[in-house]
Amino acid sequence: MQEITLQALLEAGCHFGHKAERWHPKAAQFIYTEKDGIHIIDLVKTQAGLEAAMEYVKSVATRGDEVLFVGTKRQAQGIVKQEAEAAGAAYLVARWIGGFLTNWDQIHKNIEKINRLAQELQSGAWKKFPKHEQSKLARYLERIKVYYGGVLHLNAVPAALFVVDIKKEIAAVREGIRRGVPIIAIVDTNSDPTGIDYVIPANDDAVGSISYIVQAIAHAFKEGKEHKAKEDEKEAAKKVEPAKASTETSVAVELKEKPAVVPESKKAKVEEKPKRERKTSAEK
Repeated sequence: MQEITLQALLEAGCHFGHKAERWHPKAAQFIYTEKDGIHIIDLVKTQAGLEAAMEYVKSVATRGDEVLFVGTKRQAQGIVKQEAEAAGAAYLVARWIGGFLTNWDQIHKNIEKINRLAQELQSGAWKKFPKHEQSKLARYLERIKVYYGGVLHLNAVPAALFVVDIKKEIAAVREGIRRGVPIIAIVDTNSDPTGIDYVIPANDDAVGSISYIVQAIAHAFKEGKEHKAKEDEKEAAKKVEPAKASTETSVAVELKEKPAVVPESKKAKVEEKPKRERKTSAEK
């Protein structure tokens, strides 16, 4: 996995917290000091939290499960979308879709409907409709994909959430806690880390900080997926080998037991060949 260093965290600006008067008392454990009225985050704890989160995300991906990346704040949207797509992960960046976890059955129906409409558009099935109906469907599909575009491959509730800002994404956090979905999150000094399973204490506003952490988590997810793919290939190869050996053995046994076939032409020659009469002693 990607090596996390204190120097890299420092250069990314992960240590800058919020103004001291805006702090949350439960975030005190992550604060190193105060400078010019700004809380400074303990990067040793940031490093430990990020490494633990990466290990967990990799393990989730190795099992073949999904991690949902959530980052709807302006400075996080582009980063989250780019890194999640590169890693093959699910993401929500336009807004949190209410009930995404707690009302999954309905959300899944919506996803299936969008995928069906997209397939119909691609196959030309809409050509039977009037032009204005086709345009209406196309606009609907384009609009709904803004919100659902990053989750259209999901077939089940994500195994974990990765959240950039727990204050901004409070609805996602509440649904995750209610549904029992583990939460990984960047937690700034103005946030309450209660209910977060994997806390990454860091600046959740600066682009540099968000980019560094999101990239690390996405890379861990990608590594886990690649490991799963290799394991699946090995398992498939193991199943193919015994089947191949069994087929070869069956063919060998069949050839061994099958009597030799004599061509019809040779049979005729054998039948036509006269038998030699043995002379008796009297004839000699």
